[in-house]
Amino acid sequence: MQSIADVRAACAALPHSQETFPFGPTTLVFKVVGKMYALTDIHADPVTVSVKVRPERGDELRVAHDAITPGYHLNKRHWITVTLDGRVPGDLVRELLAGSHALVVAGLTRAQRAELGR
Repeated sequence: MQSIADVRAACAALPHSQETFPFGPTTLVFKVVGKMYALTDIHADPVTVSVKVRPERGDELRVAHDAITPGYHLNKRHWITVTLDGRVPGDLVRELLAGSHALVVAGLTRAQRAELGR
């Protein structure tokens, strides 16, 4: 996984995922029920994607992978930024996107989760 198309495809496979551009024409933000779970700069080279993680998981990932850093312009405890240059396996990136999505869904209200059928 190394392109914006790869990120878009992985996010499109997640239930109720939406693509938005709330921060301008180059920052692609993926949301579920209006809550952000991933973002990327569509012009960055190399491509990076920021995702939400549990703080302890973020710590583990940053130690294990030099291509994973604290979230760029985000809460550094709860977000990581992954450089998609081949150093982080695609399966792990997809897992991180799905995990971020799941964290956001878990934080929704009962009514919002009911709207999603969860």
